[in-house]
Amino acid sequence: MKTLYLTILLALPLGAGAADLNNGQRLFGTRCASCHSVGPSARSGFGPQLNALFGRRAGSLPGYGYSAAMRRSNIVWSDKTLAAFLDDPGDLVPGTKMRFWGMSNDKQVADLLAYLRSQQQVQTR
Repeated sequence: MKTLYLTILLALPLGAGAADLNNGQRLFGTRCASCHSVGPSARSGFGPQLNALFGRRAGSLPGYGYSAAMRRSNIVWSDKTLAAFLDDPGDLVPGTKMRFWGMSNDKQVADLLAYLRSQQQVQTR
């Protein structure tokens, strides 16, 4: 059994599926930061701040003026719901205020979500 496990493990490419936090940070800076912020000094502006995003109900952050569609969506943010939203915000939440052309590259989405998760962990320490 150990031999089978080692064979499978060695057959996998090094770093397969691993998210790139540096790329996620770069993507956030170039595609998200003009409207959103994350980290210790994050504040809502044109878009809501994204601290403690995972597990939060969409449209529920106090102090931000969400669209009625977002408040009614009943979405809870997870990897799956965020990936769908990033792919096409208006498709997932028709009537959302978010104007974004979309991000459908799975690797970029994974990198961005990993970066956002890393920032959420910073907030809880």
